Amino acid sequence: MSESEDKSASGAQTVRRALALLRLIACGQERGVRLVDLERMSGLNRPTVHRLLKTLVQEGAVEQDSETRRYLIGQEISLLGLARTRRFPLLTLADPYMSELADQVGDTVFLSIRHGHDSICIGRRTGRHPIQVLSIEVGVRRPLGVGVSGVALLASLGREESVELVRGNAARLEVMGERVEDVIARVEVARREGIAHAPAGLMPGTSAVAVPVLTEGGVALGAITVTAMAERLGVERVGMVVERMKAAAGGIAGRWGRVEGRAGQ
Repeated sequence: MSESEDKSASGAQTVRRALALLRLIACGQERGVRLVDLERMSGLNRPTVHRLLKTLVQEGAVEQDSETRRYLIGQEISLLGLARTRRFPLLTLADPYMSELADQVGDTVFLSIRHGHDSICIGRRTGRHPIQVLSIEVGVRRPLGVGVSGVALLASLGREESVELVRGNAARLEVMGERVEDVIARVEVARREGIAHAPAGLMPGTSAVAVPVLTEGGVALGAITVTAMAERLGVERVGMVVERMKAAAGGIAGRWGRVEGRAGQ
């Protein structure tokens, strides 16, 4: 390899590592992420992580909380994102179905998509019930398998691919207190049942259920999740909620197919 090729490869590796750190930091949202956790999740040594973080902070892509010392996504990244205000066409198509579903079931509806090894919440609509469970914010990025949306997305894939993705997230799952074996088991249950159901949600006293939004070819465009107080997703009601969710998912997928069909003509 020539000197110029060697420098090019080294530069590409640095960019990839910096972007990988940004994705991990994004998972922390307003809480931020500790340096030790960034090391564990990235697999990079401390000097490398520290060097990359220093540069990212200097460029405004990352901020460090002066009290907690945790790292957060910086203003520069937020400003860059404004350049693409229409970056989620699926959300535009799904919005009326999400709103109708929230009105029908009375609880909060979320739309999530898969991005690499992560699930990302891109939309949220609240229902009419006095108590709404706002378990996650729009923009939340989590390793696939953490939360019912990620489980539903994994269950829509082939068994081998889903297991590989979960194992690829092993270090991040460990930091979050999750075991790879447990996540794989939850995905298997969701694959058999066609839904991902967590009777005990991420917040105490809550429950969540998710279904995939599948194209005619079986490709997952995303996942719809409903979260509610646990008693509102008990055995006597969850069947009705899932039925409405599947109808909404079918409507979204059908509309997506029609739009894609027109675009291909």
